[in-house]
Amino acid sequence: MISRLTPETKRSGAATGGRTIHQGPGPSHCRLNLGEPFVKHVFLSACLLLPLTAFAAKDPTLYGRYEYVRLPEIGQVMKAKMDTGARTASLSAKDIERFERDGEDWVRFRLAGKRADDTLYEHRLARISKIKNRADEEDDEEGDKAEISRRPVIDLEVCLGGERRVIEANLTDRSAFNYPVLIGAKALREFDAAVDPARKFTAGKPQC
Repeated sequence: MISRLTPETKRSGAATGGRTIHQGPGPSHCRLNLGEPFVKHVFLSACLLLPLTAFAAKDPTLYGRYEYVRLPEIGQVMKAKMDTGARTASLSAKDIERFERDGEDWVRFRLAGKRADDTLYEHRLARISKIKNRADEEDDEEGDKAEISRRPVIDLEVCLGGERRVIEANLTDRSAFNYPVLIGAKALREFDAAVDPARKFTAGKPQC
């Protein structure tokens, strides 16, 4: 903060033609008699920036290449691949069908995978994404000449470790892959996550 001058300080400052600027409390305490406007501006800026050092950037949480995630809306814990090379997240699904409810776009689907049952799920549709198909996984690429598929995207609640976030996930049949859930770069940013490819399941079973 900048404290106002007392009458005594004003009289003292009048003799030197300066002002007293006070920034506090704590280690960012600055006090100086100032005269020239340019010097005053520089000093004030420095004082105001000092408290920012107390707010150091939080280190990202380190996860392995593969982790367990829980999907509260689906009620299952699944294995997920943490893929910084993919932009969005994916959930393995089949029998995907778009429909309208109360004037809104919805999508219904069943999970696709070795342990998936025949439960039918319905979810409000967030948008339709364009995905470039890759040999191993997938990535968002709009306007690319490679094979493009259009996939429904839902806002999916995901629990990873002790953190819960709502992320965008596109629906596609991933039964040919080992992991029914793919966590892409956008979702990793939501979790403030970093990935160590040499590690796996570092977060353990989801705690939320």
